[in-house]
Amino acid sequence: KDRDKAVLLTRCPNFSRQTFSPAARAMFRTAFGRLTVAAAPLQRSAMGPSLAMAMSTMPSAKPCPDFSSGPCKKRPGWSTDVYKTAATGRSHRSKIGKAKLKQAIEETRRILGVPADYKIGIVPASDTGAIEMAMWSMLGPKPVDMCHWESFGKGWLGDVSSHLKLKDVTEITAGYGELPDLSKTNKDHDIVFTWNGTTSGVCVPNADWIAADRTGLTFNDATSAVFAMNIDWDKVDVTTY
Repeated sequence: KDRDKAVLLTRCPNFSRQTFSPAARAMFRTAFGRLTVAAAPLQRSAMGPSLAMAMSTMPSAKPCPDFSSGPCKKRPGWSTDVYKTAATGRSHRSKIGKAKLKQAIEETRRILGVPADYKIGIVPASDTGAIEMAMWSMLGPKPVDMCHWESFGKGWLGDVSSHLKLKDVTEITAGYGELPDLSKTNKDHDIVFTWNGTTSGVCVPNADWIAADRTGLTFNDATSAVFAMNIDWDKVDVTTY
C-alpha cells in the first residue's frame, strides 16, 4: 500500500543489495523512492504489519500429495519414480533439455505414425499457440475456408477475421452436435478445421472430403483426435495438438 517504500523479502543468506544491478536499483527508486533488502533471517522490521502477521504462523496442513491437474487418472504403472529423471527447472537449451525434446519428437513420430517427410516441433502456449503460430505464418496468400462446429474452431475463425483481418474468408459452420457440409470446401483454398470438436464431441468421420489434388493447405487442429483417431496424414498439411 505504501508507494514510498519497496521491500524485497528473501531467504537467501548470500543475498545483498549488491545482488541488484545499478539499473534495477534505479528502477526501484524511481518507482518507490526507497529500496530495502531483507535477507535471511527475515526481519519483521522490514515488513508491513499485515505481512508480518500473515507470516507469523505456518499452515497447519500441507496440500494433499495426491493432487493432480484436472480429473485425471494416472496411467497404469505410474509412480513417483518418473520424477527421478525429470528435468524440472532446466532450460530447454540445456543438454538434458535438448535430449528430452529429441526423445519426445522421435516418440511422437513413432507412436502416431507421422511420415518421415513431416517436420515435428514442440512449441509453447499449448495447442492454441501452435495453431495460431501456423495460421499467422502461413495463411494469407490464398482464400481461406474456416470450418467450425464448436467453440475452439469458432475461436480460430475469430483469429482469422479479427486479428489477421483476412478478407477472403468463407465460414462453413453448423450448430453444436452437428457437422457442417464439408463438401463446400474448395480444394484451391486453405482450409482450417478441428478434427474432433473438443467442446461438442463431433468429429469428422474421415478425410475423404479433402481433395488429394488440392492446391491449398489444410490446417488440422487435432488436440482431441490425434491420440484417439486415425489421422490421414496424406490429407493434412499442418497438424497441431
